[in-house]
Amino acid sequence: MLLKTFGWSFAVTVVGLALAGVLWGWQGLAIVGILSILEISLSFDNAVINAGILRKMNAFWQKIFLTVGILIAVFGMRLVFPVVIVAITAKMGPIEAVNLAINDKPQYEHLVTGAHPAIAAFGGMFLLMIFLDFIFEERDYKWLAWLERPLGKLGKLDTLSVIIALVVLLVTAMTVATDVAHGGGDKSATVLLSGVAGLITYLVVGGISGYFEDKLEDADDAEDGAESAPAKKNGTGAAVGLAGKAAFFMFLYLEVIDASFSFDGVIGAFAVTNDIFEMALGLGIGAMYIRSLTVFLVRKGTLDDYVYLEHGAHYAIGALAVILLITIKYEIHEVITGLIGVVLIALSFFSSVRKNRLEGKPGAGTASKSEVSSGV
Repeated sequence: MLLKTFGWSFAVTVVGLALAGVLWGWQGLAIVGILSILEISLSFDNAVINAGILRKMNAFWQKIFLTVGILIAVFGMRLVFPVVIVAITAKMGPIEAVNLAINDKPQYEHLVTGAHPAIAAFGGMFLLMIFLDFIFEERDYKWLAWLERPLGKLGKLDTLSVIIALVVLLVTAMTVATDVAHGGGDKSATVLLSGVAGLITYLVVGGISGYFEDKLEDADDAEDGAESAPAKKNGTGAAVGLAGKAAFFMFLYLEVIDASFSFDGVIGAFAVTNDIFEMALGLGIGAMYIRSLTVFLVRKGTLDDYVYLEHGAHYAIGALAVILLITIKYEIHEVITGLIGVVLIALSFFSSVRKNRLEGKPGAGTASKSEVSSGV
């Protein structure tokens, strides 16, 4: 099971490190290894969130996530995205931006770093909405009951998440964005525009995927309740058709989540190197492990067995969203960002283990899947 799930990650690691050693020597090998560890530590909570969504998809879409999805994650977000950001912010052509990334690395780093307020606002708002929608949802399992119970009741107001997110964005624009460090000046307008774009992206992609998911569940319920053969046939047909649309939009949703998580990793990588190829290789290896870990969690049913893991991951997302917004002006070391996520997930894991033991389920594998799923 372990080798089957992580086999490609192990292979990519060996090939990637060997390539780094050949191209850049021992120093390049060390840099790529450090970047891989950085990506894994920063994105561990991403794997848990992805698993919560991916487990709703069939085996075909899980394979798409591991193939097409990893190409988007590695080449799109870790290689192409920084170049596109430079091209847009510096108002230059893509070829010129690529030449700059290869031949004038300090200037390239300066331009990418200068675009950080816009990147942080977009990613911060998208992640904040994920956290708010989770924390304001009524659920059977409550990790921090003293907090989640009253918030779940407040969540009956449909627009509460959006209102809070907009208030946070306004406060950010009027405080940390007014005097950005390193000569950035006033970035209030940029932060507002990018933050609203992140919010709209979440509402559109998340809304469409949620719509098709609900339609799919309705079709499945209709199929289960149908007694005649024609009714079963029609129900099956609808479910299959809707499953494709639902899975497609959930896949898009997954990719946007991954993009939001990758922002801090890409920016943080410049503290290690400003070589775009070393960065893409190191972060790409880390992204492979996050993808494999996501599938591992799905196939092992880990989220069903350890019911508070998703809670810990969403709290980590909330923390990351706040950190991204704060870093518009203040620098926060990547180690702190990574540790916060790891600690929150670890605490939620041990809380899940304790719950299983109290309920007489030390193996954590005897829980009813339908019962657990209804609470997460």
